[in-house]
Amino acid sequence: MRLKGEIHNPCCDEEEEKVAEENGRELNSIVGVGISPPPKLVVGYALTSKKKKSFLQPKLLGLARNMGIFFIAIDLNRPLSDQGPFDVVLHKLAGKEWSEIIEDYRQKHPEVTVLDPPNAVQHLHSRQSMLQGVADLNLSDCHGRVVVPKQLIVTKDPLSIPNEVDKAGLKLPLVAKPLLVDGSAKSHELFLAYDQCSLSELEPPLVLQEFVNHGGVLFKVYIVGEAIKVVRRFSLPNISKRELEKLAGVFRFPRVSCAAASADDADLDPSIAELPERPLLENLARQLRQRLGLRLFNVDMIREHGTKDVFYVIDINYFPGYGKMPDYEHIFTDFLLSLVQSKHKKRPAT
Repeated sequence: MRLKGEIHNPCCDEEEEKVAEENGRELNSIVGVGISPPPKLVVGYALTSKKKKSFLQPKLLGLARNMGIFFIAIDLNRPLSDQGPFDVVLHKLAGKEWSEIIEDYRQKHPEVTVLDPPNAVQHLHSRQSMLQGVADLNLSDCHGRVVVPKQLIVTKDPLSIPNEVDKAGLKLPLVAKPLLVDGSAKSHELFLAYDQCSLSELEPPLVLQEFVNHGGVLFKVYIVGEAIKVVRRFSLPNISKRELEKLAGVFRFPRVSCAAASADDADLDPSIAELPERPLLENLARQLRQRLGLRLFNVDMIREHGTKDVFYVIDINYFPGYGKMPDYEHIFTDFLLSLVQSKHKKRPAT
């Protein structure tokens, strides 16, 4: 079942097989000799090497094991249905072939919780469909308002971009991002275009979003089932009208919201650093879970500078870097155990 295009690293394979065998042996011994308590949950995982390193950290694995949760590596060289049995399948692999494999497994094994359904994940692979889900929601209440930036999708002919921007009525500066999100570093590249003429230097397919001054701070809203955790990250600084008159060209920025750019301990203006109100975040998370059909994702939000309660969603990511989220080990294990409790509640009484 090795996926086409997958990078084959023998060292990684050996290490993964060693971990899988160790977990498998321990799990079999617990089941075989009837050691109490038995495993509460078996989680099969199919993750990229990068995701395994960042997510399956020793502290998480140790805490999970103490709580009766076992993580078992899925062997991509064997049929998925021949492995397990699993209570949960946790996955983040790219490609149509894997999506078909996991969807087929999901249909044949409805008793297994797949996090998350591949058809739902697919909506976050395009920044066009990703934000449409937010634009269609009613997210205005007494705790604030959540909207999306005005944006334009460009799929071809960079020379036509200035005219398309003009017709769409977008105001400079514009943030340019790749249209497709495939987990690669390239899909997270960010450009800022300051003048009309420079727009033709951009490389489609891409999405253009109006830049919103937000005090240089971004809120990463991590969602794990019903749990919500918010962290601050440094972002692009405000751009004044005077600066805009002087600046020209297209500038590339590094990934601005990485963990190294944490702003949680920075001495910030309270009007910029204040987190969105909890009821607003709960409403957003609840509606997005229903709309997207996902339980593992994060939302990148900014507050419009000069306002207290006007927020913009600028990106949504499936199964993000939870290893960068404070206390993620407890949040994630609690979530997994809640899946067990939910299954028990659904079982008919005997």
